[in-house]
Amino acid sequence: MEEKTINALRWIIEIFNKYNVPYRIGGGFAAKMYGSPRPLNDIDFGIPEKYFSVILPEISKYITYGPKRYKDAKWDCELITLNYQNQEIDISGTETIKMSNKERTKWIPLDESSDTLDMKFKGIDIKVMDPVELMEYKKELDGDHQLIDIRAVEDYLASH
Repeated sequence: MEEKTINALRWIIEIFNKYNVPYRIGGGFAAKMYGSPRPLNDIDFGIPEKYFSVILPEISKYITYGPKRYKDAKWDCELITLNYQNQEIDISGTETIKMSNKERTKWIPLDESSDTLDMKFKGIDIKVMDPVELMEYKKELDGDHQLIDIRAVEDYLASH
């Protein structure tokens, strides 16, 4: 994994820990923690929306979007996007996040406060989305990269 990603991860986790912000890592980074070989685009975090204002003073100079409601055909959530030393970080609110199903016919509320696994990455203690939940939500997403992640998580679950 690139050094910029490790540095960004360490930076944001230190902020979350400093303010006792409950978080979990999802998306491609979580899939990588379960063995996905694909390149990483960004780091996705879920935190309760009430903590946005707590961390804003620490992250404000890196904000490229938000904090505000983001809605497209796939996602409906409170969102902050950061660019920390050329590494994108997405922080979505966990209390009201929804994603559409693959057919785009209904919205699915996500329980972003559910189980996490405590893991260690490059000496950093992190909280990662439960692999079963990660796999289930990735099945509702489009793209071949999602299939790569799903296979990796399935392999992880089969071996653990």
